[in-house]
Amino acid sequence: MFAKPVPGRATAALEGDAVVLLIGMRINRFWAVHSWLPLFTGMPRMLRELKRDRARGLLNHVLLTASPRTYYVVQYWESKEKLYAYAAAPDALHHRMWAAVNRKDRAGKMRRHVGLWHETYVVPQGSYEAIYFDMPPFGLAAATGVLPLEQRGRRAADRFAYRPAAADAPKR
Repeated sequence: MFAKPVPGRATAALEGDAVVLLIGMRINRFWAVHSWLPLFTGMPRMLRELKRDRARGLLNHVLLTASPRTYYVVQYWESKEKLYAYAAAPDALHHRMWAAVNRKDRAGKMRRHVGLWHETYVVPQGSYEAIYFDMPPFGLAAATGVLPLEQRGRRAADRFAYRPAAADAPKR
């Protein structure tokens, strides 16, 4: 739970594209507990399900609070295909929860009580870089591993320009 900092400067070990999902909710009406509580408790249940079955593709996640009303998760995925497959898998908790949300919405039982949102980004290699200074593995580095900064370059421009050798290139 309390990871030790990696001394010095490090970067994320990811090679290839980064797939990042931001997903969250906003409580619009605190008194409408019946609308937002199942969603609020459902996300940790889905994250536990994904942690138990690593083959589904979730690499790591970070739970965050934007305000007393707004909660979200930053998720790092192996690929957008695995993210889509999980979202549509009939045996997954997400499928059942989203069906329940759609039923409530059609019945007019969620309108204006709770807001839901997500944003998905596929960031091509060469379009991201990361640096961590005396930090435990966090974010992208917690999802993909930590490397000494020198392996990718001390300057951001060097890390953006990094390309693995052809033999080391990821096969996606």
